[in-house]
Amino acid sequence: MEKDAKRAGRLGENLRRLGLEAELAVADVLEWAPAERFDAILLDAPCTATGTMRRHPDVPFLKRASDIAPLADLQRRMLAAAARQLKPGGRLVFATCSLQPEEGEAHLATAATLGLELDPVRPKEVPGLAEAVTRDGALRTRPDLWSERGGLDGFFAARFRARA
Repeated sequence: MEKDAKRAGRLGENLRRLGLEAELAVADVLEWAPAERFDAILLDAPCTATGTMRRHPDVPFLKRASDIAPLADLQRRMLAAAARQLKPGGRLVFATCSLQPEEGEAHLATAATLGLELDPVRPKEVPGLAEAVTRDGALRTRPDLWSERGGLDGFFAARFRARA
């Protein structure tokens, strides 16, 4: 699901390029009430984008500390809405391109209150990036990782399963 039609089009193109199939809907996750629940949802939530500063060095100058709380709240509401749209046993991946723990790790506790259990990522699932797997089993990359290859954007991702 993508709220913006242009972004949904690009997402569809990327899925085709990668040989992946997914049902796409242009809608707002906070308002959409699907007729059926889903087996899997990827929630790439809006964020401060602080993880992109390697490619966008102006980000630290454009963002303020006061930007974090409203976005973290929106992410919590989106996570709750997405959790309601999952089938029992369904999977949800929550991701942001932020370095801020309020936009990443803090949502692990929120997810637990929504009937979601963390489905830990194992280091062997991310070859060459074992150091990105957190103690909890989420993923946290930083711009200094893979410096020999030009670095990575910073992001947070966690995989959850809906309680049956």
